[in-house]
Formats: sequence, structure tokens, C-alpha cells
Amino acid sequence: MSADRKPEVPEILRRISDSLATKVLTPSVVNDGAPLPHTLLDKNSEDPIDDTPRWAASEVRHLLEDAMSLFEGQRPTASDAWLAPRLHYTLRLTRAEATDSGLWNFIALRVAPDFVRWRWGTEQDGRVAVGQVARFSGRWDVQCFSRLWWAAELFRDGEDYRPVLTACSNQDVLNTVLRLDMINHRPTAQTVVELLDEGLIRTGRDVNGLVKAAGAAGSTLVYEAIAPDEPRDYETLQDWIRSIDTDLAYSQDQLPQGPVDGSVPHRSVERLTDWFRLLFETAPVRGKGAKEEVVSS
Repeated sequence: MSADRKPEVPEILRRISDSLATKVLTPSVVNDGAPLPHTLLDKNSEDPIDDTPRWAASEVRHLLEDAMSLFEGQRPTASDAWLAPRLHYTLRLTRAEATDSGLWNFIALRVAPDFVRWRWGTEQDGRVAVGQVARFSGRWDVQCFSRLWWAAELFRDGEDYRPVLTACSNQDVLNTVLRLDMINHRPTAQTVVELLDEGLIRTGRDVNGLVKAAGAAGSTLVYEAIAPDEPRDYETLQDWIRSIDTDLAYSQDQLPQGPVDGSVPHRSVERLTDWFRLLFETAPVRGKGAKEEVVSS
């Protein structure tokens, strides 16, 4: 097991540059579980953009420890659906702030490298090999923590995190759909969830087939014309971010409430769902109609 299994947690969340992350993520760290150079990382980390309570590292660390404890003995992929909404609720960011890879680098390298190894590593000859540097420091839809925060952000319906549970319970949604431009259109994201809930798409082949058919049918502009969205309430989002020091902490058993910044128009989701059903009927999905297990890893 890796030497940084229980790292000393810093007081605040800071930022680690991509260049520094690349320097310290040597093959021995990524593949052999060698300890990370905490002194070097701390010396070269950048302070957060403000001094509000939302940057308390202990809250994020506690959440990740809970996830590892609750899902001990299970497939680590099962933790994604539980963790994504609670990470989003605990780590309150604007979308602009969430594009800062330095924050995600810091969480992976200084707050919870053991979680990265637990979620993505495989044990080989007594060592834990993650295999991909990008799980520590990488593209937003691949990095261990940013992918979950963004999944919660893109699939939530205003304050309702229930659609996030559905989306994050299918690894092909996280691995394929999450990175597509069309998911930035909120009715499209909710339509994918609707089709998953009703069982029309179940397997990885289903998801990939629908994505290909939807991509061939038109751009995000087409979806917006068919299923218009409404602008989010930015001021309400800011109020939710500022209320972090007075809101209750997340619950292990009940979903938290996200920002009340506007639900997705129901009629738009209905229209898009009807259209996507037609697309899926003609989508070239190998083995469609046969009994298959849902891909979960």
C-alpha cells in the first residue's frame, strides 16, 4: 500500500500548477505508490482567491474519508453517484472557478492522494498502481475529483441532485457523455437522465449509440431551438455559495440541496425526450434488444 495513505491534511485548499504536478507525478508515484513530496508542494502552492470558509480542506477530506469507508469492500465505481452531489455541495464553486485545474491538482496531491489510489488503482505485487497521471492531474472530465464535481453541476436540475445519481450510476455517461458539448444544454442533460430512468438506454452500447445518433442529428443550437432553456439565477447561486458557513453539513443518507438557481423547463425535456426516443430507434446499437448487463466500470 502507498506511503501517502493517510496524508497530513493542510488547513486550506490551495492551488498546484499543472507544471509542478507533472514534475512530481513520476512513474514511481503513479505506479509504485511512492510518497509525494509534500514540502515541495506546500512551498510552491498558491493561495485561494479569497479567505472564506469554503476553502477549508478538512471538510473535503472528511467527505472523501466517508466515501472510502462507506464503500469499503465494494467496487470503487459505486462511490461515484454518492460522492458527486456531496462534493458539489461541500465544495461550492462557480463554473469559472471549477475550470481551475490547480484546485483539483491540490486536492489530488495534498488532500487525498490515497482516495485517487483507492478509486483508480489496482493492486499489483503489494503496490497500488493508478496507471494514469490524468487521474491525479488531467483533463477536467478525467481527473478524479473534477469529473465528479462537473457531473453534479451539469446533471443537477437546479437544487435537485437526484438526476446526478442516475447519471453517475452509469460509467459510460461519465466516460463518454460528460465531455460532449451538448451536455452543457441543460434540457439535453435531463433528457439523457430521463431515458436512463425509463430504461430505454441501459448498457454502455446503448449510451454510445444514442450519443452517436444525437451527434449526427444536429448541434447544440438545434437542441436549443427544439428545447429552449432558461437562464440560471446567478445571484441565487452566489447566495448559496456564501451560505456555506451557515448551512448544514452533508448527510450520508440524504441528498443535500443544491443552489435554487432555476429548474430545467419541463416542457423542453419532454420535447427532447420524444425526439431522442425516435433517434434511438434507428441508432446502430450492436446487440440492441438482447439482454445485457449494465457497464459499470
